[in-house]
Amino acid sequence: MLWTAHEAVGYAFCNRRESTVSRRSLTLVLLACLAVSLFCNIYPIYVIRAFRSQGTRELALALMVTRFRPVITAVAAIAAALALIGYWRAQPRWWKRLGATAGATLVVVFAFLARVNVYELMFYPVMHPSFTAARDVKLDGSEMVLAVSVGRDARAYPIRNISYHHVVDDVVGGSAIVVTY
Repeated sequence: MLWTAHEAVGYAFCNRRESTVSRRSLTLVLLACLAVSLFCNIYPIYVIRAFRSQGTRELALALMVTRFRPVITAVAAIAAALALIGYWRAQPRWWKRLGATAGATLVVVFAFLARVNVYELMFYPVMHPSFTAARDVKLDGSEMVLAVSVGRDARAYPIRNISYHHVVDDVVGGSAIVVTY
């Protein structure tokens, strides 16, 4: 096929323009996937953290995000991978390809992190607590404890310590108990 110089320049200009639009669209898709994945991982942790009061609406939203984030981040990872493939075809510069690859990789990492329950990692239960005789313990006058008495055995669990773990597994008076705060 023979083209005049004017037709060849027009064809190259149109393809360049389409390629620029395509690169911009694919970049926006990658950035949107990254933003959604980041939000799905960070927002619930921000809202449901220890020693912070939560509002009803923000807690409900955080719990809803936690419930659906594995699916949302998986869809974002697939969309980011497809956008990356298109971006690699449209972008000739290797350093821009590398940046897009890093962004898509982060989306995939966030998709895996969405399946990790960080609260289980942060608030692991105390399995074998150690105790000191009441006369040897030094507590502040305002310190609160959870006290359990079964038969002739009694234990006191300082709330300050339980608040970091939330669960203590123990045996009192021969009975297995779970103390929680």
